[in-house]
Parts: sequence; C-alpha cells; structure tokens
Amino acid sequence: MRTTEAGGEARCGIGTRLRAAREARGLTILQAAEKLHVDARILESLEAEDFASLGAAVYARGHLRRYAELIGEAPAELQTLYPASATASGPDLTRLPHLAPAGHSARLVTLALLVLLGFAIVGVLWWVLTLPVVRPRLVSAAGPATVGDSSASQLMTALANASGRGAPGAPASTAAQAQLDVKFFGVSWAQVTDASGRRLFEGLNAPDSTRTVSGTPPLRIIIGNAPGVTLRLNGTKVALDELVRRDGSARFQLDGSGHVAPLPPLVAHGD
Repeated sequence: MRTTEAGGEARCGIGTRLRAAREARGLTILQAAEKLHVDARILESLEAEDFASLGAAVYARGHLRRYAELIGEAPAELQTLYPASATASGPDLTRLPHLAPAGHSARLVTLALLVLLGFAIVGVLWWVLTLPVVRPRLVSAAGPATVGDSSASQLMTALANASGRGAPGAPASTAAQAQLDVKFFGVSWAQVTDASGRRLFEGLNAPDSTRTVSGTPPLRIIIGNAPGVTLRLNGTKVALDELVRRDGSARFQLDGSGHVAPLPPLVAHGD
C-alpha cells in the first residue's frame, strides 16, 4: 500500500481510499460501474492506480472525479494526489488506425495510369491503320468525256425548259437526281462528287454511321476502307468487290443506272 504525506499526517493512496469508501457504502465494483454507466474495468484500474490503462490524463482525472463523487470521497483531495500517484500519459498511439503506406497507393495509381495509356495508344494505332494509305484529292479539271456530255445535255434541257418546250427525243431522266446511301461498318474516309463537280460530302466517318446524299449522276466516289462500306443507289445495292484495291481503297464512277467504272488515273490520284 502506497502512502503520501499531506497536512503532516500519513494519508492512504488514491486506490486505497476509493476502495475503502466504496466498501463503506456497501457497493461492489459492478454496482458502482452500473451507477456511473461505465465499464467495471475502469473502476478496477482506478482502485489499482493503473492510470496508464485509462489513456490520457484528462480521461483518468474525469473518471476519478466522478467515482469520488459517487462514493462520497473528496474529489479535490484525490485530484491533488493524482500527480504523485501517476505520471501523466499522452494519447495511446497504439490505438490509432494505421494508414496504408503512401508508397503502395502511389504504385497503384501509377499502374492504373499506365493501363489507361496503353489502351489509348492501341486505340490511336487502330484508327491510323484503318485510314487509307494515301488520301486522294480531286482536281477541278474536267473529268471524263461522259461528264462533259452530261453537262452539255443538262444545259440543252435547261434552255429548252426556259423556252417553254422540252428537248425533242431527250429522255425525261437526263438531269434526274440520284440518291446515294452510304453505310459505314468501320472507320473510313470517303468523298462523293456529282457530275457538276459539286462535292456532296467528304471526311472521316465513324462505324455504324450512314450518309445519304443526292446529286446528278455520274457520281465520282472515293472510299478509303471499301470493305467496311456498302452503297445503295436509289435503293439498289452497288457491288464494289472488283473495285477494291490491295490497300483497301476504291475509286470509281457510278452512273444513274448503277453501273460502276474505275476512275481514270488523273482523277484518282488528284494530279
């Protein structure tokens, strides 16, 4: 039993005074704990003067004050005895949650970024490889003789209509517009120009997209990825198998009846 000197006479330690006061009131540890609504081990630690198990000094002093008030001891006296009976302890750092090492999280983030970068590179390579090797360019020079004949025929028809009569013997479909439906199943660059030299559309097209244009035949068509494209002229499918080159491109002329013919080299290469 530890003692301390106070007022010139020996006084008992904190634990002994708490136990004696509790027993004088006829209370057990469990009964006292129920009245204070605390765990019985806290009161056992106070009576054993095991203040370190209670955590920081502020918690130990709080439990000591409430226990003393319950059993009729003098809280102020016991508080003055507390520094002599226990060394103030700081927070119990062993009870703090341990965070994952920062290095491990950094490695996970780096790995995720590398995976995303790999997917991006594969996507760019796939897009580049599906483009035509050489992007053709059409010149504004006059096309084949059939194009000039068609333009002359259109001019004659327009003059005849302006004078109030149709051109004798000229078929009604000479200047008829043809509707072209282009369905893309893969990424492909395409260009379509009508007989008047008007560019109906040009550019890169995404998979599962469709382009519908109308123009005066014959139509001049250039496709970068011909196997991934289907054409329909006025609702009729156009066969392209014999026009596909080894690089996957196709360059041809399509008349109003659906017949196809390769474009001359001058127009195909844009010289």
